[in-house]
Amino acid sequence: MLDKETKDKIIKKFKTHDQDTGSAEVQIAILTEEINRLTEHLQSHKKDFSSRRGLIKKVSQRRRLLKFLQRDDLESFSQLVKKLKIKVKISAVAESLGETPDEEMPVEELA
Repeated sequence: MLDKETKDKIIKKFKTHDQDTGSAEVQIAILTEEINRLTEHLQSHKKDFSSRRGLIKKVSQRRRLLKFLQRDDLESFSQLVKKLKIKVKISAVAESLGETPDEEMPVEELA
């Protein structure tokens, strides 16, 4: 779980308008930070299965939000993925819009 200061910094960085606290972009950014922290924790606590289950739930939630954002606003989706350095497989939706499958985005795997 993130502390309030960290969460506020993330919201400030990824918000789409002044009053924004819950847009898909902000939720994805917060989930990404939580996933990164849980991954570090699990590297040193390999038998912490409760945290592992939480990590899987967060990854699944982020994947659903990314899928929604890709469908809803492709430009915002691409910018967010580049900012957060998330590796995403380009779906058939993106291919139909002219994106090529060779344009995989680097670093972190979603599954």
